[in-house]
Amino acid sequence: MPFSTRALIALTVLLDTTYARPTQDNVVEARQNVEWDAIIVGAGPAGIVAADRMSEAGKRTLLLEQGGGSYYSTGGRERPDWLSNTELSRVDVPGLHSSIFSGSSSLLCGDKQTGGFGGCTIGGSSAINAELFSQPPASDFDTYYPQKWKSNDMNGAISKVKAKQPFTNTPSADGKRYTQSGYEAFKKWLGDVYQNVAINGDANNKNGVFGRTNYAYEKGQRSGPVKTYLQSAQKRSNFALKSGVQVERVQRNGGKATGVVAIVNGKTTTFKLSNNGRVILSGGSFFSPQLLMLSGIGDPAALSGLAKNKLLDLSPAAWINNTAVGDKLYDNPNTFIVLSGPGIQSYNFNYSSPIPADKDLYLQSRSGPLSSAGPTGLFWDSVKQADGSTIAVQGTLNVAGSFDFVGSDTITLNVYATSGAKSKSKIVLNEKGLPGPASDFLYSNPADADAVATVIAKIFKSLPKSGLKPLNIAATASKADILKYITTPSQYTRGYVNHWSGSCKIGACVDLDTKVKGMDNLHVVDSSITEAFTANPIFGIMSVAERASELILALDKK
Repeated sequence: MPFSTRALIALTVLLDTTYARPTQDNVVEARQNVEWDAIIVGAGPAGIVAADRMSEAGKRTLLLEQGGGSYYSTGGRERPDWLSNTELSRVDVPGLHSSIFSGSSSLLCGDKQTGGFGGCTIGGSSAINAELFSQPPASDFDTYYPQKWKSNDMNGAISKVKAKQPFTNTPSADGKRYTQSGYEAFKKWLGDVYQNVAINGDANNKNGVFGRTNYAYEKGQRSGPVKTYLQSAQKRSNFALKSGVQVERVQRNGGKATGVVAIVNGKTTTFKLSNNGRVILSGGSFFSPQLLMLSGIGDPAALSGLAKNKLLDLSPAAWINNTAVGDKLYDNPNTFIVLSGPGIQSYNFNYSSPIPADKDLYLQSRSGPLSSAGPTGLFWDSVKQADGSTIAVQGTLNVAGSFDFVGSDTITLNVYATSGAKSKSKIVLNEKGLPGPASDFLYSNPADADAVATVIAKIFKSLPKSGLKPLNIAATASKADILKYITTPSQYTRGYVNHWSGSCKIGACVDLDTKVKGMDNLHVVDSSITEAFTANPIFGIMSVAERASELILALDKK
């Protein structure tokens, strides 16, 4: 099944100061003759966290981003006319996030990759998604991560994220909640099935629960790592951020990275490392494996293909055999369930012409519907497998209908498998060197589909009490009917959520300190080293970046 824009409706994760303009260099010039202690490739959520911590430790730190500005404070100027004469771009306004995917935008990676969607801009996908901010449960780390990464090891990193990054389930600056009719029906529907919890207040309880969405917003605007961690870094004289830099490969001498080779303003440039410096790849689950392969690190079969296409000029003797590069790629398989019911009032966010009263309320006080994205509620369940493992399932409620069903009384529930799901693919590079999934892999392991169908069948039993009626699948559908429906391709099924992860796993592609196997000073810190989280991944990715930063800095003390 081809990747399509429909997959993005479920992208509720997917990556400034008055603020130094990041498209310019800060106090330390990003020029060829400077030697850097840390070069970080990719200004997404993980890269920004790592850059902040490296510069905080006194390292001369360069953060490189292939895209440009996103938030207004980073130079982002994509916006509708009604935001003219404000210091807001489309990224700053939470209610405009979904419009990014309905047309062309310089914020998206677009033709830089061959499948899926992501943010190629300052902030990465954290600048384009709904920025749902759910703390992962301890069980994610204890079950799926190796030593050095268990929940006890992660506690400090998670605490750092919570201390630095604001989040709220009441995003409007006036303290009121808007567009709640769907959530009230959702609560009535699931109240007898699941426990109602404060999602981050009871963070370890993500099984058989539902609650209100937490967002990484502050004072009615999108926050996220660009507005928190990046601000800290930009205050330091030893930090520089340079955007519009297309890194081509890591320059290395055997197993030692010596810098990165990049295209800047159409010219080839080398950014050099100091003798004890480190390169940290933070381009995400597509671009970090791509850079490793283009640097001669990966599966020899993949490297042979690159050499054949004249994309790799290293001799085979200089290649580093690491078959885990790009392997075990994961994303959540999504199903849309559109529902209608009495008392439901849909809300459709309009990019160019929002409801005048809502526009005025937002511009005057950062309040009202535009201070929030569409997802208002979440639930989690899990299904035990015959082998003793567990597959988690998440539901995300949105304030409007989808596709053929967009009446004024419609809402959409997205249901998808998360942690423990078993269907995987890998990153491959095409003849132009662009990264993408090797195949359409959703439900390639039937256990994932069975888990999703089991949970949908379970919650459908409580539908009559809520007054809600599903429109694209019968309320009386059996589990077998549901299983057939969700695995049959349609605009409502087999969708990619774009929570990509796992393509450079800890313990396989990188070691326990995130160092690329076969290399001395090259690391990967981003979603590609993470396992699939039970909840939306940005909180988890930032926490993993905090932990990785601790481990990397500890290496320099040995």
